[in-house]
Amino acid sequence: MTSEETVDVVLIGGGIMSATLGSLLSQLQPDWTIRVYERLGEVAQESSNAWNNAGTGHAALCELNYMPENPDGTVSADKAVSINEQFQVSRQYWSYLVEQGALPEPHNFINTAPHMTFVRGKANIEYLKKRVAALADQPLFEAMEFTEDLERIAEWTPLLAKKRNPKARVAASRTVAGTDVDFGALTKLLFRDIERRGAEIATNHQVTWLKRQKDGTWKLRLRHLVGNTPKTVNARFVFVGAGGGALALLQHSGIPEIKGFGGFPISGQFFRTTNPKIVAQHHAKVYGKAAKGAPPMSVPHLDTRVVDGETALLFGPYAGFTPKFLKSSTWFDLPFSIRLHNLGPMIQVGLKNFDLVKYLVSELVASREKKLAALREFMPTAKSEDWELITAGQRVQVMKKDPEKGGVLQFGTEVITGADGTIAGLLGASPGASTAAPIMLDVLGRCFPDRMAGWEPKLREMIPSYGTKLSSDPEAAAASLAATAKVLDLTA
Repeated sequence: MTSEETVDVVLIGGGIMSATLGSLLSQLQPDWTIRVYERLGEVAQESSNAWNNAGTGHAALCELNYMPENPDGTVSADKAVSINEQFQVSRQYWSYLVEQGALPEPHNFINTAPHMTFVRGKANIEYLKKRVAALADQPLFEAMEFTEDLERIAEWTPLLAKKRNPKARVAASRTVAGTDVDFGALTKLLFRDIERRGAEIATNHQVTWLKRQKDGTWKLRLRHLVGNTPKTVNARFVFVGAGGGALALLQHSGIPEIKGFGGFPISGQFFRTTNPKIVAQHHAKVYGKAAKGAPPMSVPHLDTRVVDGETALLFGPYAGFTPKFLKSSTWFDLPFSIRLHNLGPMIQVGLKNFDLVKYLVSELVASREKKLAALREFMPTAKSEDWELITAGQRVQVMKKDPEKGGVLQFGTEVITGADGTIAGLLGASPGASTAAPIMLDVLGRCFPDRMAGWEPKLREMIPSYGTKLSSDPEAAAASLAATAKVLDLTA
């Protein structure tokens, strides 16, 4: 076994979260030593991979699950505004990196794609009207259009209207300033930049064990999977950004903050087409409404994707179940994650989410023809031979202890930090990647509170709205949107 070394920061996992945190730290504290350990042969191969997610720059412009209808029929814009605020932080940071030359030409990772919502039926149309009205006065949601005219929808994107019954009741909203993001490309570019700044990135390295030492550092055991060579390293700070693998590592760490947390894995598939005649007729990300009992990540949507410079269309996702927490991990992930402290909450979640279980079972047994029927609700002219099924990334939804309900299933992301700030990790899923920058700022604030004042000038340089809310300042919101659109070349 090689001799131990002590580094300032270890980032476990080669996804967008580790890449973003590493990027921030390399700017804020350039004298710190940073090591990145990724289990696979390349970074950005699990959830951050372009074909393992929908690539939506989640800004709540089209996603209905961020504005659910209340029992009294009202809708609140609060969560949608919060999500958009977070995405603007990411846009500002990416813009800064482009201006500094740390990221190359922005079309390598981000492109304009109008964000639309498409619904059918009287009740859904009335809901969409209320949603658009609730967002009308929000500075970050300006210029959202609404129509019930099928011909107008056909002008926006022909595939939604072609051969649809002209008497069908439909409606759509559209914001032309939406984006499509290749998070795989962005992750690789961020890692390339921090490597130039001195970080060391080790692929084919799996962290198998970690323990806090008496001096406050963390000792990590690693295994180089090429040659099966063991190694150890000490770190003053550890971030567990290993996607579905984060839960097991945080449990191994022994920090009390992870007690009561469990994971519920959901797999999925997408239909994809690269047929140029079809692709040319659709330039948008179009979200519908989730089926009853379906998790938010299973909201059906027909998306323009730009990956490695090539444009394709993606439809789905079709949810499924596997006990794996990662696409490339083992079938024992779920059973091995069960502990006495999370068994109760997990049982409670199972008992209270029968609709979700029923939905997943129906998805598992769905035939290809049934999957095509779902696609044809968006695109009536869809033909089976034009679409291939691809496997999406694994998503592990957070299950956690709740003092009132016993256990709850949480959709979103959860930051876990140790009491002394020497370790942090991230659990959960969407809208994660789109909000990576503000999530990592949260990690910095929790783990390095004594350094935040010293870092603040640099943070304000990188993220002009840092510490403020764009949604409460229309002029600042308009200026930020225009500035980042110009730098990232997001022309409608």
